[in-house]
Amino acid sequence: MIGDRSVNVFYDEIMLGHNPEVDLPFIPSRVEKRVRTILQGLNFKWSYPEHPGRLAAIKAHLDKNPIPGVQFQSGAPAATYDQLARVHITSYLDHLFSLDGKRVWLDRDTTAVSPDSIKAATAAAGNAIAAVESVCKGEAQSAFALVRPPGHHAEPVRARGFCLLNNVAVAAAHAQAKLGCERVLIIDWDAHHGNGTQDIFWADPDVLFFDTHCAAPFYPGSGLIEEVGVGLGEGYTINVPLPETAGDIAFEKVFRDILVPAAEHFKPDLVLVSAGFDPHRNDMAMNLTYDGFKVLTRIVQDIADTHCEGKLAFVLEGGYNLSSLAKGVHAVLEVLTGGDVPKLWEAGVKEAEEAAEFHRSAFSDEE
Repeated sequence: MIGDRSVNVFYDEIMLGHNPEVDLPFIPSRVEKRVRTILQGLNFKWSYPEHPGRLAAIKAHLDKNPIPGVQFQSGAPAATYDQLARVHITSYLDHLFSLDGKRVWLDRDTTAVSPDSIKAATAAAGNAIAAVESVCKGEAQSAFALVRPPGHHAEPVRARGFCLLNNVAVAAAHAQAKLGCERVLIIDWDAHHGNGTQDIFWADPDVLFFDTHCAAPFYPGSGLIEEVGVGLGEGYTINVPLPETAGDIAFEKVFRDILVPAAEHFKPDLVLVSAGFDPHRNDMAMNLTYDGFKVLTRIVQDIADTHCEGKLAFVLEGGYNLSSLAKGVHAVLEVLTGGDVPKLWEAGVKEAEEAAEFHRSAFSDEE
């Protein structure tokens, strides 16, 4: 029943300060010139998709539709340089911090910063850390860090794909270094492959990285099924590329048939989810419904309950349709607080059965 379990939701308005507006002037550079050339070649006006309205829409929807058991938390300290340096090289961090207060294009796949972006990014990583600390210290049964800019494309050496700092990786490394979590399971269900997270833990046998995503050449083009890690980490990266039309039934099968036995073998001390909501059928790809997100959440919750006393934290990644983003987060929180999980149907089958039931009497002699 909703409200039976406690969930800490971490949110801070400082993260709204990241706002690269493409019509404003940026520091001139080769990257800036390349980006302008790309944007000028489009036959429509391009706006930065990862904007403050994403977080504002989620918060507004949760305020309007409160969920028993959800407790909002704010004021988490920003991630420190040392915490970030566990997953990012110091030369990259030094360069990134030097951009505080500036407008700069960082990557030609249109990753940029605005004057308050560095503060927002360190706050995002800090809130991910706070979410992990809250479940490891028993302050809540699970947690959800509503953060931006997102993180799973950020590599050890560079920003990419709207991501500046790899929030979930920073949180995982903190859990290992300070919270006694030797083995961390990271599940990434964003529509895009979490190339940055994979890169960071590519040779690490103490982090199991499981990623479902839209198959290449969908951005960023990585995450082939053969990418399984190297060295001591071989076998600890699991990629499941799926077609754009995959849908609820395919996702449930992947989670039950691949993730569950992998977790049984790995036996994590902590479960993290890079939770993107662009797999929703109203967004980019993958054809998931809100019921699909609910079922995936319950599977993940059961894994955490089975192996690590329920220690489970979600970290927001993508999701660009504001309605499905807000409602998707709400659906996940309903399950985390103890809500029921619906039966999944192949697309259209439930409606077909309901229609058949409605019309059946017209073809029967029974009164």
